[in-house]
Amino acid sequence: MKIIQQIIIKEFLQLKRDKRLFGIVFLAPIIQLLFLGYAANLDLDNIRISVLDYNKSVTSRNFIESFESSGYFTVYSYSQNYNQINDEINHGKILLAIIIPDDFEKKIERKETTSLQLIFDGSDGNKTSIALGYVQRIISKFSKEIIMNVSDKSGRKISVVGSVQPEIRVWYNPELKTRNFMIPSIAGLILLVITTILMAMAIVKEREIGTLEQIIVTPIKPYQLIIGKIIPFAILGFIDILLVNAVMVFWFGIVIEGNFIFLLFASLLFVLSTLGLGLFISTISKTQQQAMMVAQFGLMLPMIYLSGFAFPIESMPQWIQYITYLIPLRYFITILRGIILKGSGLMDLLPETIILFLIGVVILLLSALRFKKRLE
Repeated sequence: MKIIQQIIIKEFLQLKRDKRLFGIVFLAPIIQLLFLGYAANLDLDNIRISVLDYNKSVTSRNFIESFESSGYFTVYSYSQNYNQINDEINHGKILLAIIIPDDFEKKIERKETTSLQLIFDGSDGNKTSIALGYVQRIISKFSKEIIMNVSDKSGRKISVVGSVQPEIRVWYNPELKTRNFMIPSIAGLILLVITTILMAMAIVKEREIGTLEQIIVTPIKPYQLIIGKIIPFAILGFIDILLVNAVMVFWFGIVIEGNFIFLLFASLLFVLSTLGLGLFISTISKTQQQAMMVAQFGLMLPMIYLSGFAFPIESMPQWIQYITYLIPLRYFITILRGIILKGSGLMDLLPETIILFLIGVVILLLSALRFKKRLE
């Protein structure tokens, strides 16, 4: 036990001497969360539109005003013809063009169904689908106001037989902010990056400068060296967890609805996997640059793509979905979102917690056995 304690002290002394490593551990997680927290936002506002109004009536102006007053759209230009619209869409100046026909107001006054044309820039399908949802809500609200206005002028109440009036309640994220959904996942991603790279590079660095070979010829047993290496980085990972959650709560204002102790426990289970992966990378890398490349392109990018962080797992091909069951970040993201947004407890997330623990233990044991073999 004393030998392990001395190895732990050595690791912390080495961290203290290495100013760059100190910045990576304590400053990088905060900076990354701040940048990614603002960048990873799928909400749209200030969507630029162009209007080609052939009607130029009070009703058409009110219709356009309904878009501007929604808070989502901004009129970029009032086009004179289709060529101008085509040019603005091709150059990415607008996302949507609205073409109002010359009989727009006349048909509404006659209580007839009128039509108008909407032209979207569909090059970014996700952005267009979100904007289309906004447009449909605005037009639906405008149409409803027309019906109510006709009812008031006629002096009688219009009742629609068999109508359905939904009462919508949004749980867990009432404002539907994607930032609230993404930031817990970003916290998990940052923990993956920091602990995996730190673990891998710390061991590879010792191999580069020759200190690892000096340790091998001492009476230190392989398991003592492995434990002594893992514990300091587990502690650093725990500190990063606290830092990231503090930024999430006090900077972004995202309240942790669930049990914070459970969140820390799940995070430590996830750290078992990340430290194991870092240990494995150190056994197949000869230089720090090589370790960095393997970590980024061999592990982190596949985890980001297959964990549900950026893309819904349900939308992936079936055979890809089977692969995602091996990704520890998938379960950790589910646990984070459940605890932070929904207030879920251990029993609600018991399957994910057990699987995360088992994957962490297996990865750490296999990596430790390979590392021990390399030492011997």
